[in-house]
Amino acid sequence: MASRVLGFAILVFLVAAFQISAVSSMIQGSTGRSRQLLAKIDCAQACTSRCEVASVHDRCMNYCGICCQSCNCVPSGHYGNKDECSCYRDKKNSKGKAKCP
Repeated sequence: MASRVLGFAILVFLVAAFQISAVSSMIQGSTGRSRQLLAKIDCAQACTSRCEVASVHDRCMNYCGICCQSCNCVPSGHYGNKDECSCYRDKKNSKGKAKCP
């Protein structure tokens, strides 16, 4: 009886270890760095706030939405503060300039 309980406990431990390993490998980004699992933000609301005073509102909303979807973050305020979101800050267009407003 004790050997069955011990065998079952080992089996449960191995299954748990395998699941932790699988989740850990899913979290790894393409560069090998761990990424934090975050809840998706409301990009429409975040970009509306970010682009509220933009002179070209439609373009700001378009690019902010693209960046928000891929980065899952939008810096606070209407301008600047891009250090709050490195992915948003580091996206470049084909001319090498900042893609995200």
